[in-house]
Amino acid sequence: MPRTKGGFTTRRRHKRVLKAAKGYWGNRKSLIRQARSTVMRAYRYAWRDRRQRKREMRKLWIVRISAAAKQNGTSYSKLIYGLTQKSIEIDRKILSDLAIYESAIFTQIVSLAK
Repeated sequence: MPRTKGGFTTRRRHKRVLKAAKGYWGNRKSLIRQARSTVMRAYRYAWRDRRQRKREMRKLWIVRISAAAKQNGTSYSKLIYGLTQKSIEIDRKILSDLAIYESAIFTQIVSLAK
């Protein structure tokens, strides 16, 4: 049985890596070894930061809700505690949007939670 060479498969794999390395600086965009290590690092950062983005957004929502709650004479923790006691299920993203764009409705929600 004759030996098969992997030319097509290798070239396709290299092209996929080099396409992902487009726009990188220096040899990182054109030499396969540098490109592969840089692309793999970029994939790791992207994977990590997709999860961190969710944490950062939640932190931002909490800061916004806390500021709006203080304007209405309560604290963030008392507001969330009051909402859970009254079985009002509204998530932090929506509360944050209400605090920014619909302050009258947010004030009503705070008065319900008190």
